Amino acid sequence: MTLPTFEPRCIDYAQRVCDSFALQGAMQTLGARLGLLVPGAVDIELDWAQGLTQQHGFLHAGMVATALDSACGYAGFTLMPADAAVLTIEFKINLLAPAKGQRFRMEGRVLKPGRTITVSQGRAFALDGDQEKLVATMDCTLMAVQGRDDLRG
Repeated sequence: MTLPTFEPRCIDYAQRVCDSFALQGAMQTLGARLGLLVPGAVDIELDWAQGLTQQHGFLHAGMVATALDSACGYAGFTLMPADAAVLTIEFKINLLAPAKGQRFRMEGRVLKPGRTITVSQGRAFALDGDQEKLVATMDCTLMAVQGRDDLRG
């Protein structure tokens, strides 16, 4: 997928994403890490782990959705002003195949940034050796929240 060119509204967007990501207990629980991080696009990577699976040994759909939601959210966050926090207000996930692999990559890509509302899309890939398989897609709507001291990053 070709990445569109977006201009970040905050020069320190990458550090803001890294700092916010480090605060997410959910991402720590998944053992997730940031991959690609450019304006409008963020990848989150994680390894298969028994504690993240469902009864058949596949990565649980809830784990896939959690990581995709964060990838989509952080993709939008890269384009938000320095005083904004990001919150997901809606998402829809399509589970296309069992999430079976040694590793996983969740891609978040902004489709349409806005002052308050941003629309992003996600794709989850299962990686096994040099093989990669699309296992889920997500449509995600995000909100830039400003003026709330209780929300940072």
